[in-house]
Amino acid sequence: MSLKGQSFPENFLWGGAVAAHQLEGGYQEGGKGLSIADVMTLGSHDSPRKITDKVEKNEYYPNHNGIDFYHSYPEDIKLFAEMGFKCFRTSIAWTRIFPNGDETEPNEEGLLFYDRLFDECLKYGIEPVVTLSHFEMPLHLVQEYGGWRNRRMIDFFMNFAEICLTRFQKKVTYWMTFNEINNQTNYEADGSIFNNSGLRPKENENREFLMYQAAHYELVASAKTVEFAHNLNPKLQVGSMIAMCPIYPLTSKPEDILFAQRAMQTRYWFSDVHSNGIYPKWLLNHFKTANFNMDISDDDLAALKKGTVDYIGFSYYMSFVVKDTGILNYNEEYDLVKNPFVEASEWGWQVDPVGLRYALNWFNDRYHMPLFIVENGLGAIDKLEENHQIHDDYRIKYLTDHLLQMKKAVLEDGVNLLGYTPWGCIDLIAASTGQMSKRYGFIYVDQNDDGTGSLKRYRKDSFNWFKDVIQTNGSNIS
Repeated sequence: MSLKGQSFPENFLWGGAVAAHQLEGGYQEGGKGLSIADVMTLGSHDSPRKITDKVEKNEYYPNHNGIDFYHSYPEDIKLFAEMGFKCFRTSIAWTRIFPNGDETEPNEEGLLFYDRLFDECLKYGIEPVVTLSHFEMPLHLVQEYGGWRNRRMIDFFMNFAEICLTRFQKKVTYWMTFNEINNQTNYEADGSIFNNSGLRPKENENREFLMYQAAHYELVASAKTVEFAHNLNPKLQVGSMIAMCPIYPLTSKPEDILFAQRAMQTRYWFSDVHSNGIYPKWLLNHFKTANFNMDISDDDLAALKKGTVDYIGFSYYMSFVVKDTGILNYNEEYDLVKNPFVEASEWGWQVDPVGLRYALNWFNDRYHMPLFIVENGLGAIDKLEENHQIHDDYRIKYLTDHLLQMKKAVLEDGVNLLGYTPWGCIDLIAASTGQMSKRYGFIYVDQNDDGTGSLKRYRKDSFNWFKDVIQTNGSNIS
């Protein structure tokens, strides 16, 4: 089947994706409180970001300033409109609305900021797509309540979600609850469980149990959010947000295949609960054999059934590979091996365009619901030339290769795909390292890893390339 000249469905949502804490800055402006992102220092590929207990004077925290989107958003959204964006995915910084997280009344100045931001998008016909919790929960909720280890977090989150849904229901149709909720599968990594759930494990505390319990409370909060949104306004669409990294067996050895299957089950049981409203049997059995005394009430189970999502939003950057370890219990920190058939980025992420088509079909076969690719992109070091040009042909190739596989999934395989918002449509602070030099955007931001720079914006070669993709509705991808 030739895809040359064929376009994506009418009303396909082309756009870009960011997160509030990675670009807004203004971390103490407009009544904003401290989030967990505000105590994460600058890191690198070889040196992980430190998580401090408070803001230390002798440390540098890149998220404090972001790329100053808090002040420059009109200019940036105008550039998105120039590219032809149909939608713009961002998040609402929880601490702009509830600075500590446990207040009863919201901060009106924070709500007004998002009113202005969404209005600016809508002025250009750009539909906001909003994530409620994107690695930026209030630091106070970690310090006072232990983060999502505490059931009280459900009520705090619901207070935040209900305020946002009610306030912006006429401006935002597509919502997502918890960004990449399943990344905490890697519970051995401090950054993963802190980003997802604000967890700071105590000495000798069982990290796996802690992760599962926190994830359960989050899933209940997500389901209650879906139910509230549907009762508030039937037009609202609330999705999950899953970090999709397909996990392949290293060989056709049956034990490798079985282990890869368990790895997929372990990483994607979150979307099982989001989409089906029930826990998979293998996981309930695991809770028993591991002697995990989970706090899961009958009311929780009823809420999960009532609050299944409307669509699955997901990120896709890479695929993983595993081989049999002799123990049918996947541990992401230790069990991944190199795929000999794909190349890797400068940061060691395996580049696998075909894996995106695989992922789309895997989700489609398993859940039979609309899908939305809300993150995909290449982090790379871009060079700003003397004439302010940035020749990022490597990014264009990466995205073209992935878009071709996406197009095959939609037009040949029949996958119901709502839209595509590549990650970091404008350069921003990298979540994994805190660096600016790990760039994803179509728009170059003149800022260095240490925060110095003019903050001026420049169009990369990929800017006009993506503009053409949108104008042709993908018919130029073949």
